[in-house]
Amino acid sequence: MIDSKPKIIAIAAVSGGGKTTITSRLNQVLNNSKALYFDDYNVEGPEDIIDWVERGADCNEWSIEPIVTDVNSLINSSDVRYILIDYPFSRLHHDLKTIDLTVFVDTPLDIAMARRLLRDFRNINTEVIMDELSNYLSRGRIGYESMLKTTKPNSDVVIDGALHTDEIIKLILDEINKTES
Repeated sequence: MIDSKPKIIAIAAVSGGGKTTITSRLNQVLNNSKALYFDDYNVEGPEDIIDWVERGADCNEWSIEPIVTDVNSLINSSDVRYILIDYPFSRLHHDLKTIDLTVFVDTPLDIAMARRLLRDFRNINTEVIMDELSNYLSRGRIGYESMLKTTKPNSDVVIDGALHTDEIIKLILDEINKTES
C-alpha cells in the first residue's frame, strides 16, 4: 500500500520520437507504476491537424476527458506510486495540470520520421510511403516543429532522443530521484 499521492510523469516527443518505448521501459523499471498511452484513447481533437497547428496548436482544443478520468482514478488508488503518461502536451492542457514531472524526448526529426515509417508503413507499398514523405515535406513537418516551439520549452526536462533507450531511462530515473530527495 502506498501512503502518498502518486507522482505523475508525462513523456512527450514528436511522433516517432520514442514516447511509447520510453514510457513502457520506465513502467518496467519503476516499482508500483501504471502507464497510460495517449494512442490507446479515443480522444477528440481537431479534424485537420495542420490547420490546428497553423492556428497556434492550442492543445485545449483536444478533449482528453478519458485520460483525465483514468489519471484521477489512479491518483485515488492505494497501490500506485508512479503514473506514467505517454502524452504529447506536457502541462499545457488545462484539464491535466497535476503532472509532477514532464520529460520531452528531443528526437531529431529525421530519426523520428525514419522510426515512424518503419513502425507505420512496414508492409505498405512504395507509392504510399512516397506520398507520406511528400505530405511531411509540404505540410506535416510544421506539426513536428510546433512541438519544438510549444511542448519542449514547457517541459521540466529535455533529453536527447538520439541517445540509447537505456541512457534515456537512466536520465529520467535520475530526475525522478532528484524530485524525491
